[in-house]
Amino acid sequence: MSVSELRSYVEQCKGQRSLVLASINETKDNLKEDRKSLHRHEQAREVIREVGLKTQQQLQYHISDISSLALEAVYDDPYELVVEFVQRRNKTECDLWFRRDDEKMDPLSATGGGAVNIASFALRVAAWSMQRPHSRNLLVLDEPFGNVSTDLLPRASEMLRQISERLKLQMIIVTHAEELIEAADRTFKVTMSKGVSHVSVI
Repeated sequence: MSVSELRSYVEQCKGQRSLVLASINETKDNLKEDRKSLHRHEQAREVIREVGLKTQQQLQYHISDISSLALEAVYDDPYELVVEFVQRRNKTECDLWFRRDDEKMDPLSATGGGAVNIASFALRVAAWSMQRPHSRNLLVLDEPFGNVSTDLLPRASEMLRQISERLKLQMIIVTHAEELIEAADRTFKVTMSKGVSHVSVI
């Protein structure tokens, strides 16, 4: 190799070295920014986790409180509705249980349908009350207490009336239960003749 060729080769190596050094410096700068970004993301994730936990606690209290109060208004020995947030498949899910005498049970399989009706109604009220802003102050219910025993329907009616008054919440209820009909502010009777519905005020 001649001297001129050697010089040319050395210059090429210098150029490659400069490129490598520039790439290393750029990588270091990127690494610093990535570390800062990671730190910010970790901080944000922790804030989100704390907000999520506080929100879950508020939801647990709100849902459980309203539902348990509704059950207490109707039953002498009521269940307490328990709300549990659990992690499944990297997602937060909500489990609902009935509890009585420190025993936890599945509402759908271990209790009568009447208690489930009352809790379901209370859950709808709780969901409406947590909306921000509120939707219209109106719930439409179709046979909400269809499985509640007849002797408990007067209590359920009184519970409906109190919730309606306290929350300024109007309820339109479709029902055959005389106890609910008698407690209504206004009653409409719907009959059908030859495929045509007829509405009359009672």
